[in-house]
Amino acid sequence: MTSTAQSRARGSLDRFFKISERGSSVSQEVRGGLVTFFAMAYIIVLNPLIIGGFSADQAAVDVEGGWLPNHQVAAVTALVGGVMTLLMGLIANVPFGLAAGLGINSFLAFGLIGEITWPEAMGLVVINGIIIVVLGLTGLRRMIFDAVPAPLKSAITVGIGLFIAFIGFVDAGFVRTTGNASPPVQLGEGGSITSLPTVVFLIGLALMGILLARRVKGALLIGIVGTTIIAIVLEAIFRVGPSLGQDPNAWNLNPPALPTSVFSLPDLSLIGQVSLTGSFERIGLLATTMFIFTLVFMNFFDAIGSMTGLARQAGIATPDGQFPGLKRALVVEGVGAVAGGGASASSNTVFIDSAAGIGDGARTGLASVVTGLLFLAAMFLTPLTSVVPLEVAAATLVVVGALMMAQIADIDFSDFRVALPAFLTIVVMPLTYNIANGIGVGFIAWVLVNSVSGRAKQVSPLLWIVAALFVVFFARGPIEALLA
Repeated sequence: MTSTAQSRARGSLDRFFKISERGSSVSQEVRGGLVTFFAMAYIIVLNPLIIGGFSADQAAVDVEGGWLPNHQVAAVTALVGGVMTLLMGLIANVPFGLAAGLGINSFLAFGLIGEITWPEAMGLVVINGIIIVVLGLTGLRRMIFDAVPAPLKSAITVGIGLFIAFIGFVDAGFVRTTGNASPPVQLGEGGSITSLPTVVFLIGLALMGILLARRVKGALLIGIVGTTIIAIVLEAIFRVGPSLGQDPNAWNLNPPALPTSVFSLPDLSLIGQVSLTGSFERIGLLATTMFIFTLVFMNFFDAIGSMTGLARQAGIATPDGQFPGLKRALVVEGVGAVAGGGASASSNTVFIDSAAGIGDGARTGLASVVTGLLFLAAMFLTPLTSVVPLEVAAATLVVVGALMMAQIADIDFSDFRVALPAFLTIVVMPLTYNIANGIGVGFIAWVLVNSVSGRAKQVSPLLWIVAALFVVFFARGPIEALLA
């Protein structure tokens, strides 16, 4: 290409993405897109370990014994993340990367499939996405977001972070059941750390923590790769082997080992494995409706909160949180939920990790285009996902949980009308191993405490409706029995 043609191409990119207008450059956007990818790429490894598995005996198995193969989840995770990030850049022109949301995939794996199948769960994700798209197109999404008290928004994020961290501690064997009524859990085995895999977890936790503290770009990805290498070396020396549900000192899932191949054609068999009506038939209209509501709520607040924060960091937001392309970004994010459910990759949402690329200069959608193309290329590296042991992924869960806990600073615990609902939201999630329970208890507590303490007029009518729905949700067993 001649220098004139190159100049024209750069000029076209500049005009389309408004690069100069936002004080950036093509090279700066490309660099930012690369950094965002390396900051987010861990999801290609982590998502399959949360919702997938290497065999049925250690996967997240649904009510009919179905499970999602790890390599297939990795392929669709990269595919949907790549396509949706590309669309975010081309349609909304913002430097936001999209991928399978950690809160929602955990909710699917630990909250839904105990009652329905994976195709039915992904069908609910699709329905959730359609609702999100409608809310985005009509402008209702912004209105609903403004109606919910800020402390509850923060408490939900904090609660999900604590829940994810607790899952990580359990998966790593750092926290184990005692088998007794009291105390129900303990540190390690017999109150001490006895297994090599748990030591690897601690090494990974320390490494990722140090890298993040030193603000190293791609800290989580570097931590996963580095700790996995350590795990491979230790397994080669000590030959610990898999637990198979019997040996508490062995690897919880797959022992770390080098793959026989690195490159492979992606297996996209999971695309279209969705049932939109099966959950209604299996668990009834009421329970299904409440699960959809919970998915919408989680998707709703996670994305709009991330977008507002990222736009402010990029310097493209107004004081009230609005930014150019907000409505388009909300619609694309909703489509990400539809696409993620349709491909069995879980709902795709905006990743706060995009802040890494923004911190390195990304200001426009060109950075998202770069990130999206790299995600698509990663589809051909899925054999590498089987190398990472669950204990390494567990360390990442704990670190991500710690990052999400940062929003606790936005909650005023000196006001008990705020403190009690926020506290209940945060602690009920991990203690009941269910995100929906925490959200519901928090809403009910907020309405009750604020209404009887002289602030009833300040409680949004929407909150009353949501709280009432959660009361019905919690009592659905007796209600269904009564109706029957």
